[in-house]
Amino acid sequence: MSTKYINRIVEKLIKRKLNSSGALLIAGPKDVGKTTTAKQFANTIYAFDEKSKIDFFKINLSSTLQGDKPILIDEWQNILEIYDLIRIKVDEDSNFGEFILTGSIIPFEDEEIEEKIFHSGAGRFSFIEMYPMSLYESNESLGNISLSELFKNKDFSFSMYESPCSLEDIAFYICRGGWPISLKIEEKEYALEVARNYYDAILNTKTNKGKRYFKNTKLAEKMLIEYARNISSEASLSKMFDNLKSKNASFTNYTFNNYLEKFENLYILKDISSWNPNLRSKVITRGAPIHHFVDPSLGIAALDISPSDLLNDLNTFGLFFEDLVIRDLRVYSEYSLNASIKHYRDKNGLEVDVIITRRNGEWAAIEIKLGGEENIMKGLNSLRALKNKIDYQNEKEPSFLAVITAIGPSYKTSDGIYVFPITQLKD
Repeated sequence: MSTKYINRIVEKLIKRKLNSSGALLIAGPKDVGKTTTAKQFANTIYAFDEKSKIDFFKINLSSTLQGDKPILIDEWQNILEIYDLIRIKVDEDSNFGEFILTGSIIPFEDEEIEEKIFHSGAGRFSFIEMYPMSLYESNESLGNISLSELFKNKDFSFSMYESPCSLEDIAFYICRGGWPISLKIEEKEYALEVARNYYDAILNTKTNKGKRYFKNTKLAEKMLIEYARNISSEASLSKMFDNLKSKNASFTNYTFNNYLEKFENLYILKDISSWNPNLRSKVITRGAPIHHFVDPSLGIAALDISPSDLLNDLNTFGLFFEDLVIRDLRVYSEYSLNASIKHYRDKNGLEVDVIITRRNGEWAAIEIKLGGEENIMKGLNSLRALKNKIDYQNEKEPSFLAVITAIGPSYKTSDGIYVFPITQLKD
C-alpha cells in the first residue's frame, strides 16, 4: 500500500481561509483526508485521539494554544472546551491563520452543546466542507479541460481528445468512490471494500456519550437503500416515506425526518437545490431537490451492487454516473471558483442536470449523459432550450454550455456547446 500524500484541490481554499480568518474548521465525512491535508499547513500538531492524551490535555488544555502557528488540533471534538479557548485566543490576537480544527464531527447527545459550538464562532472561524476525491485528484482524469478556464475564456478550444477510459473503468470508479485509502490499495477487489466498510460504520455511529446514533439500524439502512434507489432523481420525500411505511409498519414520519437530518449531519446525503433564473416566459420552475450522496460508492454499498451489475443495467449506471459527476463538479466548483451547484426543472418538462452559479452572476449549464449519439443529442437540445428561455435583460449570458459523458471524444459543436468525458475535466 502506498503512503505518499496525494495533493487535494481543497488546498487552494484552505490557503484562502487561513489568510482571511483566525481559525479554520474542516468538516466532512470520515476518511476523506481532513487531517492528512491539514497537516500540510500546520507547524504545530496536537491530537486528541487517545484516552491518555485526552486525559492529559483536559487538565493542561491551555498548552495546546502554544507553538508555531498554524496549530492543528486533530479530533478536537473529544474536548469541546478547546473551541471556546481558541475563540477567545483569536479575539485577543487578531491574527490570521492561527488554528486549524479537524476531526469527525461526532453527533452530540446534547443539542444545546451543538448549537453553542457552531454559532459562537461567527467572525472568528471559517468553515470548509471537505469532499471525497475527484477523478482528477485520483489521477484518473487527464485534466485537459479546466472548468475555471471554461468560465474565463468563452473562445476556449481543445483538440479532439479521446477518453482513455472504458465503461468498465467508470463503473469501477463509481463503486470504489473517492476515499483516499481506497486509492492506495492495488487490488481492485479490496479497494471496493473500503466504501462498504464505511457504509457499515455509518449505521453503527455512536453519539458523544457512546449511545447508538440510530436507535434502529435496520430502519436506518432501509432508508439509505430507499435513497439509493432514488439517486439522481427528484422523488418526493413523502413518496419515499410511503414506500418505507408500506414495508415497515413501525416506520413513522418523525423517524424518517429525524434520520434524514442525521444522515445530512454526518455528511452522507448531499442534495442539490433548484435554480430559479429570470425567464422570458412565465414558466413555473420546480423547486424539488435532486437526491445525491456525497460519494456514489455509498449508494452502491446500500444497494450491494458491483461494477458488473452497473454494466448489466445501463439505466442504473447512468444515474450513479450522474452522482459521480456531481461529486467532481462540487470539488472543482466550490474549491476553485467559489461557486454553487444547482439544477433546473420546469413545469413544461425541461430538465438540465447542473447549473453552476457564481456570486457575480456568472453561470454555466451542464447535462450529464453516459454516452451515445442519441443521448448526447438529447442533452444538447435541453441546453439549447434552456438558453432560449433565459431573459438576458436580467441574467447574464451563460459562460458555457456542456454535455459531460462517461467515455468518447471531446469536441465543440457548431453553436459552441462542449462535449467531453469526465475523465478530461479538472478544476
